[in-house]
Amino acid sequence: MKMITLYGSLQSRANRCDWMLKELQIDYTHVPTAFWDGSTRKADYLKINPNGRVPALDDDGFVLFESLAINLYLAEKFGGPLAPATPRARAETVQWTLWVENEVEKPLLLAAANLALFAPELRRPAEVAVGLRKLARPFGVLNAHLADRPFLLGTAFGVADLNVASVMTLIPVAGIDLGAWPHLATWLTACLNRPAASAWKTVNFRIPRPETDLGILEMFV
Repeated sequence: MKMITLYGSLQSRANRCDWMLKELQIDYTHVPTAFWDGSTRKADYLKINPNGRVPALDDDGFVLFESLAINLYLAEKFGGPLAPATPRARAETVQWTLWVENEVEKPLLLAAANLALFAPELRRPAEVAVGLRKLARPFGVLNAHLADRPFLLGTAFGVADLNVASVMTLIPVAGIDLGAWPHLATWLTACLNRPAASAWKTVNFRIPRPETDLGILEMFV
């Protein structure tokens, strides 16, 4: 029996897929390919993911990249309580997955980079303010949605929660205050305290700051 292989350091977005695989209790082979040492640009890895990014997943010859898509695939293939059970639930799961990528990920990364991921001397408070200002609207949307339910699709934790919460792991990493969004804060704590989610707690790295303001805009906004 061939095993699933996950490529990518758990200091990267690969920790989202590690979380999903552990929730599903699936054994897998981990190849800790790092993005900061040039490993993702080597010819052998580019055959796996021509984008030169992590993670990538190989399931018996079927290769998939993009962490959130990988998680949707794993839920679809292996089922269980994390998988959406109806067409409506599947649509809502895709909706929230696209939402967090489009509305949250880049401004959150901009804020988190200037709070924790850039070297201290390269951080700019004005960029933190831009990121947090952009996050206020989607955080308000999610907070309102969670006002009358513990999880995104109702009463049970599922892949929609995992995908959204896995993007939001940068909130505790950067120490971003969620006091204005108490329902979001309660939900995120419940998600990130799940035993299978432990990999995000190891995130401790620096990213290089783009040399120009245009580079910042291209990277984050």
